[in-house]
Amino acid sequence: MSAGAVPGTGQIDRLRAALNRALRGKGRVVEQVIACLLARGHLLLEDLPGLGKTTLAKAVAGAVGGTFARVQCTPDLLPGDITGFSIFNQKTREFEFQPGPVFADVLLADEINRTTPRTQSALLEAMAERQATVDNVRRTLAPTFFVIATQNPVEHHGTYPLPEAQLDRFAMKLSVGYPDRGDELDLLAAAIGDVTGEPGSDPSLTEGELAALQAQVARVAVQPNVRAYLVDLGRATRSHPKVTLGLSPRGLLIWQRVAQAWAFLKDRPFVTPDDVQDVAAPVLGVRLGLAPDAAGGVIHHLLEAVSVPV
Repeated sequence: MSAGAVPGTGQIDRLRAALNRALRGKGRVVEQVIACLLARGHLLLEDLPGLGKTTLAKAVAGAVGGTFARVQCTPDLLPGDITGFSIFNQKTREFEFQPGPVFADVLLADEINRTTPRTQSALLEAMAERQATVDNVRRTLAPTFFVIATQNPVEHHGTYPLPEAQLDRFAMKLSVGYPDRGDELDLLAAAIGDVTGEPGSDPSLTEGELAALQAQVARVAVQPNVRAYLVDLGRATRSHPKVTLGLSPRGLLIWQRVAQAWAFLKDRPFVTPDDVQDVAAPVLGVRLGLAPDAAGGVIHHLLEAVSVPV
């Protein structure tokens, strides 16, 4: 570890290796997923079916030593199917709570835009407050609760677009994309003789290590000039002619947390303007409202328009 570097390098290396084994040839995506996890955010994956979204979610749960739950979102999915419900026990003559999938450590909400807004909103409290209220009883979720939601960017029939309030609960939006030819060849070779179809791995982190790493990320230094840079970028989004919904103060806080996590992954105890720029696209891509005629390059234009501190 370099002088002045943050601790936890060995733990991060084990986590990085486990996820790279599960998702071949997608090193940058893996880095961004780890940054989102360390920033205590939630992740939205917008991509085509079959590109490894479920495999990635299972690998994250396995690597952090946590429980994994998967919800296939459909129009008939009810809020109680997400949060859980109470059942009357005839023997004890009492109601017993049956926890829903939000009580797992890692939750995959597959095709989240295929369920109704009422059920989508059941995730809001869980994602924002890490708690679920069922039958007027507030129940605490795991402190490291992590949501990975997916949606298909091509098929829009029978879908319910996510409201801005819920989009703002996600820290980042990523796309996995197709692997390179060599990585697909390696994928086929590794599948020979494997009856499960899934990469097996032991937990990369012990119990409590993830929470400790997240606490270290929160302490990564952000100097006043870098904070001022973030604020100027946020204010620039609100005045850009192609942006209909600018960055909120909560969005600024998330951007700073993800930049801290990115600096942590670079083995650095402080945030630089480069860290802010490196995570701009996935952080802003999930929460900026763009005009219908807005072409690509809005985020790049914003970064070019604001002076970078020296």
